Amino acid sequence: MELDDKVAIVTGGNSGIGKAVAEIFAREKAKVVIAARNEKKGVQTVDGIKRKGGTATFIGTDVSDPTQVKHLIDETVKLHGTIDILCNNAGLEFLKPLVDTTVEEWDFLMNTNLRGLFLASKYTIPHMMMKKKGVIVNIASQLGVSALEGLSAYCTTKAGIMMLTRVMALECIPHGIRVNCICPGAIDTPMVDREVALDKDPDLARKIMAGRHPIGRLGKSEEVAEAVLFMASDKASFIVGECLLVDGGYVIGPSGRLHWTPQSTESIF
Repeated sequence: MELDDKVAIVTGGNSGIGKAVAEIFAREKAKVVIAARNEKKGVQTVDGIKRKGGTATFIGTDVSDPTQVKHLIDETVKLHGTIDILCNNAGLEFLKPLVDTTVEEWDFLMNTNLRGLFLASKYTIPHMMMKKKGVIVNIASQLGVSALEGLSAYCTTKAGIMMLTRVMALECIPHGIRVNCICPGAIDTPMVDREVALDKDPDLARKIMAGRHPIGRLGKSEEVAEAVLFMASDKASFIVGECLLVDGGYVIGPSGRLHWTPQSTESIF
């Protein structure tokens, strides 16, 4: 198996892309630690993995909290003795024009999407450095490359993740640690469900969102998870600091495609 006996942490591993990554890691015989805020969904994911013969543990974690993230890393090492793979997937999205975004909302997104990745990496890397080996795969977005109205905070965090990936890659590769990034397009997940539900015609909003991808559809979580698996495996041993678009052609697609501008004045709190 690709990840036989490797120890892998997946933040935000209880739903969407993170859940698919956790499941595919377990399929490839990794010992998976799922970190997330929602304990119910986390335990359900762990139970599902165990029913299929995989190894998984849930550790409740708010990735924006340094104390909780350090606890996650310490408990993982205590349980499994090491950390081989870190997938920084935890992230949030909300739809609101910049001028309507509150300071608290901006900070909340920055703290989850960027600070959370920083903290998980900061506390994991020293353990990888000790054995001169490890892999970190960050999850950004095609919206770290291509801007979209109503998503200023989200786009900013994802662009930040891409640059942080490159800096981390340069700092870590002398210690045998590879750092790369996956940039998914719109993926058919609960996050997309919540996004299109804000529109007066959710079905049309979903159709338009899919139409922005030249491939003509939304992506699947499993398709992103396969790309993460590749980056985490030895097959990607010569890939360092890469930001791989898994976006159905969204970024390279022609201008003037079906367009939907998300609008919301709802608070994320």
